[in-house]
Amino acid sequence: MEKMVMPTGSEASCSCSHADAIPADRRISDRQAAGMADIFKALGDPTRVKIIFFLVEQELCVHDLATLIGMEQSAVSHQLRYLRDLRIVKRRKEGKTVYYSLDDEHIEQIFVQTMGHLGHLEA
Repeated sequence: MEKMVMPTGSEASCSCSHADAIPADRRISDRQAAGMADIFKALGDPTRVKIIFFLVEQELCVHDLATLIGMEQSAVSHQLRYLRDLRIVKRRKEGKTVYYSLDDEHIEQIFVQTMGHLGHLEA
């Protein structure tokens, strides 16, 4: 069997110039790409997805989230800290109780769109 040889250097280039048609201000920066990857990495964990699912509906405290998810409060707090560091969730303190909610509507939109896509796949 003959081994396939991949072109390298000038052999790999093509004559098209579509990349030149995309202006610099319409390209994604390294910082934006890394930020987007961080968001998707956060959404890549089932526990964090469950937390976001419940927070789409309403603001909740750690105790309520832990009960709904079936985990220890310390484990839920750890996940909430991770989500807070990425500005996916925010917190509000009322007395000794800390309530969590989604940081803004963008996260809710991403989540709802993804759930809609999953529904489309199941149909």
